[in-house]
Amino acid sequence: MTSVVIVDDHQLFRSGVRAELDGFVDVLGDAATVEDAVRLVLEAEPDVVVLDVQMPGGGGVEVIRQVAERRPAQRFLALSVSDAPEDVIAVIRAGARGYVTKTISGPELADAVRRVADGDAVFSPRLAGFVLDAFAGGLPAQEVDPQLDQLSPREREVLRHIARGYLYKEIAQRLSISTKTVEAHVSAVLRKLQLSNRHELSRWAVERGWITPP
Repeated sequence: MTSVVIVDDHQLFRSGVRAELDGFVDVLGDAATVEDAVRLVLEAEPDVVVLDVQMPGGGGVEVIRQVAERRPAQRFLALSVSDAPEDVIAVIRAGARGYVTKTISGPELADAVRRVADGDAVFSPRLAGFVLDAFAGGLPAQEVDPQLDQLSPREREVLRHIARGYLYKEIAQRLSISTKTVEAHVSAVLRKLQLSNRHELSRWAVERGWITPP
């Protein structure tokens, strides 16, 4: 039976995935943080790691990066609520073999896990098209922008909302995070891009063609 480790920062969701996969695959354990996930994966050596994209401390991309340094053959399947192209491309570029959204059923997820374990690439249907375009040479210029590559998936998501004119409170509501967390992400983005304020940030995104003005 295919063995799996589940990585997500929400306990309720981890428990739900365990229940859905019960009987289909062998769940070796689960983790809520990047640090715990890396340690568990290296110890348990599962066939597949099912992981969320957006987590504190660098998210799924950081888990993949750290594990790959010591276990390069490890296979990963991203499982996320986000279907934003930048999130999908970031985690696939990091080394994940597939990306499915959290609307997937238990049997479908188990099948995706087995396929990834067998070496297949697996994507939710609506995501497959732009992933194929991206790696066939159709990747938009902004996806290979070295400055944009400094940002985490969540920071890019906040940047996208800022560029579209949303207020901090509105962004917090849309992303189900606190206003202070939004402010922290904006500060990090400004620092990484060497910009002074949200207006410069919006202009930067529009000038790079990464987002159209509202």
